[in-house]
Amino acid sequence: MKTISVLGATGSVGQQALDVARSRGYRVDYITANRDVAAAELAAREFHPSCVAMASTEAASDLRARLADTDITVLAGEEGIREGIYASSSSVVVNSIIGEAGLLPTLTVIDSGKRLALANKESLVIAGSIVMQRARARGVEILPVDSEHSAIFQSLKSGKPSEIKRILLTASGGPFYKKSREELARVTLADTLAHPTWKMGKKITVDSATLMNKGFEVIEAAHLFGVGADRIKVLVHRESILHSAVEYIDNTVIAELSVPDMRMCVQYAVDYPDRCPTSSAQLDLISLGSLTFAEPDTEAFPLLALAARAMSCGGAMPAILNAADEVAVAAFLEERIGFLGISEVVSETFERLLGSRAETVEELIACDREARRIARELIGK
Repeated sequence: MKTISVLGATGSVGQQALDVARSRGYRVDYITANRDVAAAELAAREFHPSCVAMASTEAASDLRARLADTDITVLAGEEGIREGIYASSSSVVVNSIIGEAGLLPTLTVIDSGKRLALANKESLVIAGSIVMQRARARGVEILPVDSEHSAIFQSLKSGKPSEIKRILLTASGGPFYKKSREELARVTLADTLAHPTWKMGKKITVDSATLMNKGFEVIEAAHLFGVGADRIKVLVHRESILHSAVEYIDNTVIAELSVPDMRMCVQYAVDYPDRCPTSSAQLDLISLGSLTFAEPDTEAFPLLALAARAMSCGGAMPAILNAADEVAVAAFLEERIGFLGISEVVSETFERLLGSRAETVEELIACDREARRIARELIGK
């Protein structure tokens, strides 16, 4: 029986990780949640972990009262989350915390020596070099949970790193595929949250619509697989069946195909190197009929190109890109800016801080905070 921890257990990927635990019979020894106390209580009573951590003191106090009839320890805040990682008996930690908040837990998992099943791409966007260097130094495995990066990881089993020609990273294109900038100026929040393929949290759904999510995934892939961003080709693939591929120097392309279901990626990351039966649906290629591919429109969706530029600039620029995007998307979800306002705020914040350098996690977080300040200032105008 595998024993796992799920960080961000009440979010979309976290809930799917718990679903995998149900179907596979994993023991869940530790969970964390943000502010959804009711959902955290339900998970705690079902899986009976030794410990639960909540992001805020208030939420932890509420949960502690609700779980007073159990022997489950409840921890609070950033320090509590990190304490629980060390204390847990789990061998694999699924980090599905959303945004910059997942960075320090990622580093803590690495320091604890546990396998990291990584769904928090921001850890690598913000501090990819630091994360990967620390993982190598500690001998810690990082198994990607994003469907695209899981597909790449699996496809890389067919060749050596020196034989990689390029990575083919697929994108669904989101709900606004083929729309012009003029059309995008009129889209609503409801339009944006109606993703054609995946069921995800609101933040990542908006990022998918702007193609910012795919830009982050380019940065994530570059760090995970040691391939320059200039050798990562993004393809729009509306069916979301071919999840990504690797092209080798002999022009052979090895790809992973499956129904769009994140539970398969979570399970593979936990059970690797074994493959085990899954509750996910079987892929029926005959019913599918055809697969299509197209170039992304970086004029209508400029944040994809801006992510590649951030990776090229290096330093603190990917962290600044992420921070500005978190602020802009939050404002869009509150309907304080329009859809095009997201890319405008992110781009202007990026330009104002162009050339920012950072060598340590503390310096990266300082740049993150400055980017957030500027983005909020732009939104407040």
